[in-house]
Amino acid sequence: MADDRTASVFGNLPGQPAGPCAMVIFGAAGDLTKRKLIPALYNLARSDLLPREFAIVGVARAPLTTDEFRQRMTREIQEFATDQVEPGLWEWFAQRLHYLPGNFEAPQVYPELRKLLETVDREHGTRGNYFYYLATSPGFFAGVTRRLGEVGLVQEENGRWRRVIIEKPFGQDLDSAIALNRALGAILAERQIYRIDHYLGKETVQNILVLRFANGIFEPIWNRRYIDHVQITVAETVGVEQRGNYYEEAGALRDMVPNHIFQLITLTAMEPPISFEANAVRDEQAKILRAIQPLTPEEVLARTVRGQYGGGKVEGERVPAYPSEVKVPPDSKTETFVALKLSIDNWRWADVPFYLRTGKRLPARVTEIAIQFKRAPFILFRKTPVEHLTPNQLVVHIQPDEGISLSFDAKIPGALVRLGTVNMAFQYKDYFGTKPSTGYERLLYDCMTGDATLFQRADMVETGWTVVAPILDLWNALPPRSFPNYAAGTWGPPEADELMERDGRQWRGIEK
Repeated sequence: MADDRTASVFGNLPGQPAGPCAMVIFGAAGDLTKRKLIPALYNLARSDLLPREFAIVGVARAPLTTDEFRQRMTREIQEFATDQVEPGLWEWFAQRLHYLPGNFEAPQVYPELRKLLETVDREHGTRGNYFYYLATSPGFFAGVTRRLGEVGLVQEENGRWRRVIIEKPFGQDLDSAIALNRALGAILAERQIYRIDHYLGKETVQNILVLRFANGIFEPIWNRRYIDHVQITVAETVGVEQRGNYYEEAGALRDMVPNHIFQLITLTAMEPPISFEANAVRDEQAKILRAIQPLTPEEVLARTVRGQYGGGKVEGERVPAYPSEVKVPPDSKTETFVALKLSIDNWRWADVPFYLRTGKRLPARVTEIAIQFKRAPFILFRKTPVEHLTPNQLVVHIQPDEGISLSFDAKIPGALVRLGTVNMAFQYKDYFGTKPSTGYERLLYDCMTGDATLFQRADMVETGWTVVAPILDLWNALPPRSFPNYAAGTWGPPEADELMERDGRQWRGIEK
């Protein structure tokens, strides 16, 4: 029987390498492979988490030999490694690189891949355990998986396991997500499908569960009685760069909300699972997604904001407007900024709004979750110089500096009662040191060990699209009239501030 273990969210014991296996990368000549996947695998090898019985097979259209592929990766690891490359270790690693040129749509490629993997099993002792990373455009996901099934490369038998890692986007809308899940489900068992979201490879995201459930001071106040609202910000300073074609099809809503941001919401809002076994955690995440109230057309108009950046300055440099970017039509109506107000209708979170914002060409590159607590009663301070009480905030900083901070009021020394806001903060690098990472190490390791906790399940994907669907429908029916509507280097259109101000709230100030 195939190994379908689902280990805990905390993974295996420190220093325990994964079992023998081979990784096949479809799209191995692309940017993701050289910038993230190969450096991440090298980091795992350096940490003694990669099995000795390991190999990588790259599949792409580029007409390369295995020796040429090894030479290319040897050059590129020098540029994209997160730390100094050890020559001896890289030599060991490079000898495990193999390459197969071919078109993903060509049926003859897959029997050739099977023969190559049989050779890899003999040379490297990988024992027929394979995982496939589809670093391709989404249009290839179903076809590649189907052809792998046709040649017997996804069947699990005689103790061998086979898994498929799929990059986002998981569909373009609810219908396409359902169709993709059905196509994959016709070939693979759900336990074999690993829908990857690199945000969940970040230590601070994983630490949300530890923060909440391992500390007695937080869980008792993590509810509607004490929390006023939650803000989630995912901001980028970059524009669309050379990805205009993709972004025109996606936009900020599709690109960020059903995956990255909804994953952050579920980890923040979920109930304690009965264990850290993968499906126990994902069951609770799915419940949160089902509890998010879909918006009516009237609520879409009142609770959502979309924007598109115009020209401006980011980090002191003049940048063009989105319609002037490469591969973007000059009359584009695609949003590069989204702000939403969502509600989770359950006992813990009823009447606690979740405000989300994400966008490109914003003043700072930052991802954070801010938990704002309710204000304390003011009556005690009415006959003092204190004019107002500042609500406490607990902020989970996800990038670029991973850490957690808590703000609260303290008395300023002196004869009068005056308050000042102070900040208690820690950064991971100060307490635990830094370990160079691409963000993919943990996720690749988890796939090798059969831990699906940090990967989305089919029902989670479809439920996320169900929440987003009413917004997409109305936005498609009512194209924006005023794009571009925020200058690059600002925090989005004025309507985003108004979304909060109507509720008597405001976005947390974020320093550059």
